[in-house]
Amino acid sequence: MSGHSKWSTIKRKKGANDAQRAKIFTKIAREIIVAVKAGGPDPDNNSSLKDAIAKARSNNMPNDNINRTIKKAAGDTDGDNYESITYEGYGPAGVAVIVNALTDNRNRTAADVRHAFDKNGGNMGQTGCVSFMFDKKGIIIIENEDMDEDEITMDALEAGADDIEVEDGVAEIVTAPSDMGAVRDALAEKYTISSAEVSMVPQTMTELTEEGQINAMTKLLDMLEDNDDVQDVYHNWDMPSED
Repeated sequence: MSGHSKWSTIKRKKGANDAQRAKIFTKIAREIIVAVKAGGPDPDNNSSLKDAIAKARSNNMPNDNINRTIKKAAGDTDGDNYESITYEGYGPAGVAVIVNALTDNRNRTAADVRHAFDKNGGNMGQTGCVSFMFDKKGIIIIENEDMDEDEITMDALEAGADDIEVEDGVAEIVTAPSDMGAVRDALAEKYTISSAEVSMVPQTMTELTEEGQINAMTKLLDMLEDNDDVQDVYHNWDMPSED
């Protein structure tokens, strides 16, 4: 789950149980495999792989797993051929939803995603039906309750960030998608990066007030995220606070 509730998502991932953690590692491994096959096994010469490795480490994926996945992908010329597909649709009350998937069977994945929408009061739409409501941005999260807001703001802007918001010891730094890696690397010399990835950020939010709609939207997101083929889910639901 990504977008407006980015930080609550990160907290949720940090507290994931073993089964959830294994699922996250599996999804990231697919990103690493695709990156290696597209640009080679050297992260210094493959920015997509470098980003995938950074994502793996921010999710506490062991280095042995990362290295093993890279080695396997570099030597595997036949298997593990995944293609990237994006689905768009509407959740309950017209909440906009974007689903990014990496799959070796597009028919299976499309059927699973459509089923998740249909079962929870939504519907899958055509390509472009909701993506115009989102902006592609690099989002970097730094967590440190003792951070100096002025200092981290200056550091982020000097590194090339477009914007930064600091609240409750959490800094959310916004960059252009193409600048995300460079800004992340610059800030990593001084700060511990909790998360850094290119996300689809909604331009406007949709609030759900009926309990049935809230439950259905929650189940829709859970079903999508539980699918091994689904890498990222973006939405414009103004989610209730978990606190």
